[in-house]
Amino acid sequence: MNYQRLIDWVDDRITESPGKVILAFLLVTAVFFTGLGSVESESGQQQFIEDLSSFEAFEDIQRNFNESFSETDLSTTILVDSQNALSKQGLLRTLRGQKRLEEYDPLIVISSDSPAETVARELDPDASTVSEMILAVESATEGEIDSAVRSVDAVGGGLGDVSDDFNPEAASATAAEMSITHEGSEEPNNREEKINRVLSTVDGKFRVLGDAPDTNTTSLLIVMPAALFFITLFLIVAYRDLIDLLIGLLAIVITLIWTFGFLGLAGIPFSVLIVAVPPLLIAVGIDFGIHSVNRYREETVKGKGIVESMRITTDQLLVAFFIVTGTSTIGFLSNLVSAFPPVRDFGLAAAVGISFTFLIFGIFLPSMKVYADRSRESLPIPQMGNTPLGSDESPLGKALSVGVVAADKAPVALLVVIVASTGAVGVYATGVDTGFGPDDFLPSAETPDYLQSLPESIRPPAEYDYVKNDNFRDRKFDQTDQVLMYVQGPMERNGALDQIDRVGKTPPPTFERDGGRVDDSSVIGIIEAVAETDPRFAELVERNDANGDGVPENNLDEVYDALYDTPSSGISNFVSEDRDSARIVYSVDTDASDTAVTEDAYALADRYRYDAQPTGFAVIFQEATDVIFTTVVESLVLTLIGAAIFLVAVYWVLKGKPALGIVNTFPIITTVVLIVATMRYFDISFNVINGSIVAITIGLGIDYSVHVVHRFADEFEEKDLIPALRRTVVGTGGALTGSMLTTVFGVGVIGLAVNPALAVFGILTASSVFYAYLTSLFLLPTVVVAWERLVGFR
Repeated sequence: MNYQRLIDWVDDRITESPGKVILAFLLVTAVFFTGLGSVESESGQQQFIEDLSSFEAFEDIQRNFNESFSETDLSTTILVDSQNALSKQGLLRTLRGQKRLEEYDPLIVISSDSPAETVARELDPDASTVSEMILAVESATEGEIDSAVRSVDAVGGGLGDVSDDFNPEAASATAAEMSITHEGSEEPNNREEKINRVLSTVDGKFRVLGDAPDTNTTSLLIVMPAALFFITLFLIVAYRDLIDLLIGLLAIVITLIWTFGFLGLAGIPFSVLIVAVPPLLIAVGIDFGIHSVNRYREETVKGKGIVESMRITTDQLLVAFFIVTGTSTIGFLSNLVSAFPPVRDFGLAAAVGISFTFLIFGIFLPSMKVYADRSRESLPIPQMGNTPLGSDESPLGKALSVGVVAADKAPVALLVVIVASTGAVGVYATGVDTGFGPDDFLPSAETPDYLQSLPESIRPPAEYDYVKNDNFRDRKFDQTDQVLMYVQGPMERNGALDQIDRVGKTPPPTFERDGGRVDDSSVIGIIEAVAETDPRFAELVERNDANGDGVPENNLDEVYDALYDTPSSGISNFVSEDRDSARIVYSVDTDASDTAVTEDAYALADRYRYDAQPTGFAVIFQEATDVIFTTVVESLVLTLIGAAIFLVAVYWVLKGKPALGIVNTFPIITTVVLIVATMRYFDISFNVINGSIVAITIGLGIDYSVHVVHRFADEFEEKDLIPALRRTVVGTGGALTGSMLTTVFGVGVIGLAVNPALAVFGILTASSVFYAYLTSLFLLPTVVVAWERLVGFR
């Protein structure tokens, strides 16, 4: 394949018409700049789990078993923190808070709901407004209120959301949940702040659960300046020339504009994972830039002119950059197999971004360099440094040669040690965990002190009220000990309730028991409770109970109508208004693992004649965990196989040496093993954020080994094995060292992000780059020498 003709054409454009190339890139930049304003932000855990069947069922339950509201309406949860939220005083505080919120015009409250409302309706079934409910509670005695609480709880557990310390006998609970629904189209600014202000006029403690904090923007504002500082610092050391530094920084800025402009034009939302894209592209761009300038300087110090030096540089590096771009793209695109939309978006954004990086640093930067150096010849522009990083006699060059010296003395023995060590570490790495939970997305309730010393414009809040209130909710309301079953089918059909009764007669191992059958809350429990207190309803049930088991089989529409006529029955919590679905709540063993609970939940769902989908926090998070594991494995396999095939094919076509492609993969395998083992050692689990770290490790790490192998292939055509390898490691190793330091610090600053998962992601990415650097310069020479002496490349 005569790829040289294409490279020569690019060389001509770069060296003969650099101004036209620069102008063309700037025009394209202007086009992508128009897309920056269209980038939308997306945060929170829901974006990762919205496609899971269990979460879809959870959303259906939320819609079908609550008062209906339009898609634009908003719901706000408010936690009532009290010594006893179910006492007369506690109920009145809640109801008065509801009344004040309904009277606050900007909210346009459509409906509100709370346990206090349920108890008030039990005291006075005719109370239809909050004001009437307040009168019902005010006119009742403490004993009447306690009796009403116990009565409501007895009817299918229809009291509502109260804390886990609820005591039916004492009719007490230290917390309760209130929810309000209001028109989203009329949502006021600072909704959470305004609700807090309204509730502050009521005697009592309320905690408003507003929107989760946007840690994406906050993290980006913290990370980018820090990354820019370290990047600029190390680029100064690497370039040692103001003009070259400015060219490198300009190329980085254009890369980011192209990438984010593409996101806006393509409608890809800016999610928490996308925060990691800029540092990744900067890392690769820096690597390309340093290699370009360093290789160019290797030729100019020999006395060659601008055109000849740049042609030699681009002849070699355009091919290397293409290989790096190809393998990195394969690694990033492997994320498209993920079941999580943000991970797929991240993979696409990173793949497109790395392609832009190839064009900008492979063509635009060399054109700028030629243009600038020609301008130096005609203008009094000083050149501060023009020597390459690393030489045979420099301390860095001598340090980099260690791997070559060792490989020359005992390559086979060292290779055996490397393979055995990698295998042992790999076995250890297989013990890494996989997990998913809401805490993966939330910052700490209190941010670290060192972040509070930042300028006000980028300083995060000292405390996140949402996190504090969410932690309070987790302590008071344990929702992980329940499994919800969403059953879809005509619930008014004869015998529809029999299947709910039949399924519950044989509880799975992890499900709690009540008198030999499963402990559940369903419409059947409501029917039994109402029948005990209402003789007319009991007669209706008996008349339609063909087999006398207490569960009516016939005329279920009539039975449901009678239940709706009993306001405190709670029927709307278990049968949808259109009677096409039902909700059953099962109690499960709190000590059982999510895996066991989920397996039992799906086994129970299979017993239903109608379509049944288990959901609940345990099921959703376990399903997400299973998907993460599958994604990690699939991504690893696809990336390794795809990269290996690509490398073998490229080296076969370009150099006629396919074995170089196989050699190229050795450092990557070791790097992947090391990063996964590091995760296990520090007890870091794969989650939806860092689940792509394997693909990223391969995509970024292969960058280092490609530069070494491709440079070696060129040097090996003119020199013997060891001299060629030493020239490669010293020449390319200098640029790789500068690139590694810049990348490790530039990407490592993601560890400052307030989002904990993103911070860990940044540290892992920086670690993977460091491992890739070590394996490429100190392990790869052993593999190259051993392969040449045992098999041969020629």
